[in-house]
Amino acid sequence: MRTIRAPTLAKAHELVIKAILEKGWVLETEDEEATIESEEISLRIDHPLTTPMVSPHSRFQQKFLEKYAEDLIHGTASEFEYDYHTRLFDWGERLSSEGKDVHINQIDYIIEKLEKSPASRRALAITWNPVVDEQLDDCPCLQLVQCILRDNHLHMKVVFRSNDMLSAAGPNMYALVRLQQWIAERLSLEIGSYTHISLIPHIYYIRDVDDISPFCEGGTVIHPVREVCTVCEKCPRGR
Repeated sequence: MRTIRAPTLAKAHELVIKAILEKGWVLETEDEEATIESEEISLRIDHPLTTPMVSPHSRFQQKFLEKYAEDLIHGTASEFEYDYHTRLFDWGERLSSEGKDVHINQIDYIIEKLEKSPASRRALAITWNPVVDEQLDDCPCLQLVQCILRDNHLHMKVVFRSNDMLSAAGPNMYALVRLQQWIAERLSLEIGSYTHISLIPHIYYIRDVDDISPFCEGGTVIHPVREVCTVCEKCPRGR
């Protein structure tokens, strides 16, 4: 696993895109979409609230990310095949126990667990629901959120089974750090480190080709694999 440590979320986003574009390989997904994929990657940000939290190269900027974080923490009226708020705050769709529908607020559980057992390694939430997700075309990428309390700081570690690092990772990281902050405030703790693990990080290099060039800065910052440059053609490397 490749580990990237960065001073800010924005820098982590830039560094992971560079790593995938330069060291990754071409793979067509089961949905027949062209990607550049890489080995699993762990991003570690020791002080995740340090600015900038959003890369200036990203298509999604502060206003969008604030709304995305708000929806993750407090929910939204919009309808999707799944949403992370429901999976974290009301897990159990289509499940029952002892004749009653299952509704589990996993974030409340994390808070209560750490209040009772500050050294616990069991304060975690999952998103995967086999009853639902094995039938979905678009199933959750985020799989696990773990919080630990060390040195009076709340640290968060998350695991993604698969992660679109160009378009989705920026909003994902931003919203999850805001969730980390929200949990820390309820425990009267300072926020600690944030670790973002992607088991299959990738970039849709044809679908999102226009979003790649700002990060490359004309091929001066990133030197992508040949296939990406051939599609992009926005700097001398491609031409």
